[in-house]
Amino acid sequence: MAHTHQMRIVISGSLIAMFFLVGACTQATTAVVESTSSLPLEEAPPTQVSVPTAIQEPTLEPISFTDGFGREVSIAEPAQRVVSIAPSSTEILFAVGASSQVVGRDEYSDYPPEAIEVTSIGSTYGDLNLEAIIALEPDLVFAAIINSPEHVQALEDLGIVVCVLPNPMGMEELYEVLEMTGRLTGHENEAEDLVDQLEIRVETVTQALTGAEPVPIFYEVDGTDPNAPWTTGPGTFQDVLISLAGGENIAKDIELWGQLSLEEIVARDPEVIVFSAGPWVTTTPESIAERAGWGEITAVVHGAIYGIDTNWIDRPGPRYVDALEALAMILHPELFE
Repeated sequence: MAHTHQMRIVISGSLIAMFFLVGACTQATTAVVESTSSLPLEEAPPTQVSVPTAIQEPTLEPISFTDGFGREVSIAEPAQRVVSIAPSSTEILFAVGASSQVVGRDEYSDYPPEAIEVTSIGSTYGDLNLEAIIALEPDLVFAAIINSPEHVQALEDLGIVVCVLPNPMGMEELYEVLEMTGRLTGHENEAEDLVDQLEIRVETVTQALTGAEPVPIFYEVDGTDPNAPWTTGPGTFQDVLISLAGGENIAKDIELWGQLSLEEIVARDPEVIVFSAGPWVTTTPESIAERAGWGEITAVVHGAIYGIDTNWIDRPGPRYVDALEALAMILHPELFE
């Protein structure tokens, strides 16, 4: 599918405005969309943070699970006081309705906005502030793959139970992570409701894309070196999202993360370029279009350069579905008019 719309959009929040811009644009346009809700797909409710409800009665048997580090862990009953040391874990805890049980979070946990009001235990880069965590008396600490094994071991040496949430490699695995978090905090029903909502939204996208021809796309993680930008391939959720959204990743020969040379990008000629956008990211659609040697790429010629909020596409959690919806509309706007 040729992308002939002369438009470059940075998607960092609400895609409602983008929807109308994509459908109506017939001449060169540059737009920036800046809110935090998802696509206005029919029958697709946006990602929402569950309203805290009463904690369900503790189960009679211990809750056992295998975490993201492959460790077998169990707790006697749903945790009532939890500390999160990863932004993705904090977001998931709030999403399943466990916000009232979160007594501490890392410095970079900034979503939902209510999370900022929770006591910070500081940065998790470098040494953990173990004293701050101990003072909060947590029943359970939620970590993520970005946390080091040394952090986990330091907490366990103090007798604190730690659950490392795994990085999901598909939608089903994402749902499992959400349900696991619900069980561990006594919010199984809320977690199941959230999964049901996400499944409806994903199904809405996949049904709309039935029979659609995959569109060649280059996803840029880091363009600090424009002659060899970093991207992702098989083994990452970003690659899964590209496929689900009706795209063909031009970096499909790269395992996990790696660099593609400018020559390779030009030769593979993506019809769409997408990059991670965020407050600390200096890349813009215009800066990519102005790069030396990039001018002959089809995506640049047709202005099909888009930024997607890095917290949607790079942070494991429910907003992966927001990223899916955004990508689908970018790659196949005609199917969502």
